[in-house]
Amino acid sequence: MTANTTEASLPMWRWDPLVRITHWGIVVAVIVNALVVEEGSAFHIWVGYGLAALLALRLLWGLIGPPEARFSAFPPNPSRAIAHVREIASGTHTTHASHNPLGALMVYAIWSCLTAIIATGIAMAPPSAAPWTNLEGKEHAETGVQAAAPVAAEREEGGETEERGERDESPLTEIHEIAVNLLYLLIALHLAGVIFEARRSGRQILTAMLPWPTGAKRA
Repeated sequence: MTANTTEASLPMWRWDPLVRITHWGIVVAVIVNALVVEEGSAFHIWVGYGLAALLALRLLWGLIGPPEARFSAFPPNPSRAIAHVREIASGTHTTHASHNPLGALMVYAIWSCLTAIIATGIAMAPPSAAPWTNLEGKEHAETGVQAAAPVAAEREEGGETEERGERDESPLTEIHEIAVNLLYLLIALHLAGVIFEARRSGRQILTAMLPWPTGAKRA
């Protein structure tokens, strides 16, 4: 199927399962870390690692997945995006086999924001929070920690306060917060764009990403 085709010749379709899984998994991870868990908590960090895994899987799928999910199907092209805006202004409807040019730019912008958030979050996370941390002998270590707790409690509290203060003032923290706020803005624009394009073209782009079956599949 070519990148551009007529509305009548393109049947209703859905994104492949892995695209939908990574899409909604990323949505859930962002919502959980934004609204549910405390910022900087252990669970917040673990959700961040899960987000990293989902994004990495989607980017890998952009190289080896089906044609419409690959990067080659929706390359970032500002000139095509401008032409798409002109089409909208003129009332012209061009159907694309994957993301339209404006949607493609939005996808890459969101991925870039997520990459910045993940990279800065991992850089700020304590080494003990990493999933690959060696946990052997944990029970033995816990016994020693419990014995030393009365002595080390005050030192740990002071060190944690100092570390948190340094983290709050670090450039990584500022970049992380800016990227998060920019992500929220991009998500709002993305939702507005999807709703607008669905109303304008009549194409079922909303149902194409739903996680449950709708009976609409690519021919």
